[in-house]
Amino acid sequence: MDAPLTLPPADIATPPDLPSMGKWMIAKDGSVAHWLGERVGGKRLHEPINVILIDASSSSPDQARTNLIAAAKKAGYPVRFGHSTGYRGYVGGSLYSQLPQGRDDAFSNRIFEETNNHGRIFGPHAFDGGFIFIGAFSRESVNFLHDPPHRYASFKQARDNFATELVAHSGFQNIGMTPLDNAISDNPDITTGDHDGQAVVLKIGARQDP
Repeated sequence: MDAPLTLPPADIATPPDLPSMGKWMIAKDGSVAHWLGERVGGKRLHEPINVILIDASSSSPDQARTNLIAAAKKAGYPVRFGHSTGYRGYVGGSLYSQLPQGRDDAFSNRIFEETNNHGRIFGPHAFDGGFIFIGAFSRESVNFLHDPPHRYASFKQARDNFATELVAHSGFQNIGMTPLDNAISDNPDITTGDHDGQAVVLKIGARQDP
């Protein structure tokens, strides 16, 4: 966990029955992560938080981190190199550095030279006797005939695929979607692409109620 950080109220979501959390992945300089300057329709692209993971079974932060990395690997999202790093996420009044923590690592379902879904996860934050993580997942289209060769493709596809594969191959269960109010569609300068403002909530542990 990093030092506490105060975010503008407009950048904090208060989903039902969950801690407050930042709406966006945060870049190294403290600004909203912007997909390495990618523009969609001429607009800057903000990277939304779109995954929430609740671990009701781990007894320590280290165990929660270890179990999460193992579950992601089982789901076909191991730690792979070739991605930008240094991001942070805000949960319950505190700022957390990204997992995975390698120099250029992310959780990804393909190598970076191929079109892939990838994401960074932030936490664990103590919650309800267990721990909670938040994540930002996106799909990038890779074509080395383009400049740049790595381009934004979708937030929803990556979110939904990660959730489907995690449920299919680990002990996590999908307990539904929760609104984070982080879809931008009517701003002349900023967009969130195809994001719908919802985060998928995935939970592991004895208590599976939301």
